Amino acid sequence: MRNEIISLMVQNGLEDDCYVEMLDYTIDLFESQGLGSDYYGYHNIHHELEVTYVSLLAKSQERIKFSPEDIKYLYIAALFHDFDPQKNVDKPHEESVLKFISMDRKLRQLINTANVDLEIIKVLILRTTYPWSGDLRKNAEEQIKQCFQNSDATRNNQQYQQHIMEMGWFLSVVDRISGYALGDFTKAMEMAKMNAHALAWRPSLIVRSAVAYFEELLNKETDMAKGILKTLPKEMRKNFFDTVLSFMKIRQQEITIQADYAYENLKLMPTIESMSTREDPNFIKSLYEIFLELPTPLQFEKDNFEKTVKDPQVIINTLRLNDKNGEIVGFAKGGPLEKYNLREEIRDENYGLNNTIFLEPLALKMGYWGLKGGSEMRHMFIMQAHSMKYKFLTSFALRDVIRARVNKEQAEFVTLFDPERWDYYRIKV
Repeated sequence: MRNEIISLMVQNGLEDDCYVEMLDYTIDLFESQGLGSDYYGYHNIHHELEVTYVSLLAKSQERIKFSPEDIKYLYIAALFHDFDPQKNVDKPHEESVLKFISMDRKLRQLINTANVDLEIIKVLILRTTYPWSGDLRKNAEEQIKQCFQNSDATRNNQQYQQHIMEMGWFLSVVDRISGYALGDFTKAMEMAKMNAHALAWRPSLIVRSAVAYFEELLNKETDMAKGILKTLPKEMRKNFFDTVLSFMKIRQQEITIQADYAYENLKLMPTIESMSTREDPNFIKSLYEIFLELPTPLQFEKDNFEKTVKDPQVIINTLRLNDKNGEIVGFAKGGPLEKYNLREEIRDENYGLNNTIFLEPLALKMGYWGLKGGSEMRHMFIMQAHSMKYKFLTSFALRDVIRARVNKEQAEFVTLFDPERWDYYRIKV
């Protein structure tokens, strides 16, 4: 992506060394703060670069006429719009972004070299606040007003202020379109999972939220969205609309499943699987396909999946449709804590004592989250662990879920993780 951005920079007259230095400094800082290619969150370095790339690519739209000076501001604001490398939650806080770019000595030097007004950059970044409504919008507009007042170029120039706000609107829509235009539905679904994981959403919200996101974008930002999409290459437009339609189709399937469950046309049956079944290649394949739907950080023992399914020390139960021989739509799996290499930050005092079983994150097919099947599998797993004389169970769960279990199950936090808020906890079996 770096080379593609540089190519567009040259086409748009951004040839001075300071612009390339900004690009490389951004990449280096994101990587050094753990927000680079390996960070499993939506607002990583890939997102930052994708928005910058599409901003330059779509600048020829007809809704707003950009001057060469405007392109400078657009490039810098796009590159820095989520520049919050010290964040403790995935979604960047615009105030933190502004504070960082104002205080970072290297960035200030580069901005001064480019001879641009930092106050205008701040306005463009504040306009990417999402959602642009309610208190978030009100707070952003108050800060924007102050930025306009601080700038000699905008203080008494209402027409220029309006132009900058339209530039910010353009950037905010590019911010929401870019990642979904630069890849197929597989990439889009992975982005949705990354967003859900990093924002500590329950899995049942992934598709529902994606559909609401696209409907709002296409219904409330119609003019700008149409103008931007019109300028993009045909393949990118196709990627975007294929993604929208695919999410809507999956949402329709989810609603059908939920309706069938509500009308008792389908039942979810937690099932303890025999070792003979666990040797069956088709059974292993069915589980693995569901396993791959999990966010990447939750895919434990991926390389040894078949081996672990066949391991008698590993507990496995499934969620089947209607009866114990029905279609598998989910599973719970786990084994002795000592069989797992967990995150290095975790220091479990029971490791090596052979008294703890680790429950891997529950895996369900899309559409079956939120129907209590996962909870039933988990309770069955705990019963199986109890029968095998384990004293403790550990696992990962969303922070608010663990808090709810403190009183119910005497759950205790062992290690907390930010920005994910997907924490490691322990209960007595």
